[in-house]
Amino acid sequence: MTLPDSAPVTSPPGPRHRKRSAFRHRLEFFAALGLLRFLGALPHRVARGLCGLLAAVSYGLWPRLRQVGLFNLRLAFPDWDDARRRQVLRGLFRGFGRMLADFAHFPHWNRANIESLIIYDGFENYARARDQGKGVLFLTAHFGNWELGSFAHGVYGYPCNFIVRELDNPLLDAFINRYRCLSGGRAIEKSDAARDVLRAFRRDEAVGILSDQNVLAAEGVFVDFFGRLASTTTGPARLARKTGVPVVLGLVIWDEKLGKYRLRFDPVEWIKRGDPEEEILVNTAHFTRLIEEYVRRYPEQWLWVHRRWKTRPPGEPPLYPS
Repeated sequence: MTLPDSAPVTSPPGPRHRKRSAFRHRLEFFAALGLLRFLGALPHRVARGLCGLLAAVSYGLWPRLRQVGLFNLRLAFPDWDDARRRQVLRGLFRGFGRMLADFAHFPHWNRANIESLIIYDGFENYARARDQGKGVLFLTAHFGNWELGSFAHGVYGYPCNFIVRELDNPLLDAFINRYRCLSGGRAIEKSDAARDVLRAFRRDEAVGILSDQNVLAAEGVFVDFFGRLASTTTGPARLARKTGVPVVLGLVIWDEKLGKYRLRFDPVEWIKRGDPEEEILVNTAHFTRLIEEYVRRYPEQWLWVHRRWKTRPPGEPPLYPS
């Protein structure tokens, strides 16, 4: 095979590059290990306080994330002023701090103390889906403390599978997944998920899928999200149509009044159409609309710092500045 004239000719990374990558991987791994072990050794309240300070510092030190977040909030809420948008972003970063402290304490949560951190809300909706005996598609989003959802569900006695994207650092990836799976859940790598997901459904298990991030045009369809077309994965809709598995929306919501999270389950109606591809499109739009409704109710709990509208329909110019 020949390369086009414009394609750069590259060679495999040399020994020095591989050594540098291996060193960086070890450095990142030991840094994460040290941080999580340190935070996990602190009382939970103290760890949250410290992580709150780290989150405040991060908000000041990451202008690129702030800029993306403000840009997204201007798209979604054009009638707001920037002061309100910044308030939402500061709330989002406080949520990051809580998430880090809670994640570091995953080894300490058990059935005896989990209710001090998170409670069920609408569990009957999950139970009805589970009682069908087909497995459950646990539709979720980067909302609230999304890492806590499958973990807490496992602590309560209902471990589930969840799809993750493999981290570039294999040491860090294995370490983070060990924490994620402490309550009996199982991580399924996104790049080769279909077979494992179908096997999980055949075993009458639940599978959690994050469905609120931008995807390449070839990997999804364009559906409305806050009044703009957003390229959205069709994976959950295709799986639900292929298997007949019931779909439940599951989101981890921080409840300021309670001072803890609620793991909220809502039933998701499947919309039938005669044409298979139209059915996929309609239900992907439906799933996205349900997520948007919660984001509108709790705007400070969604991941605004992700470029959700990056992929544009053919012929449409980019939304984000270079």
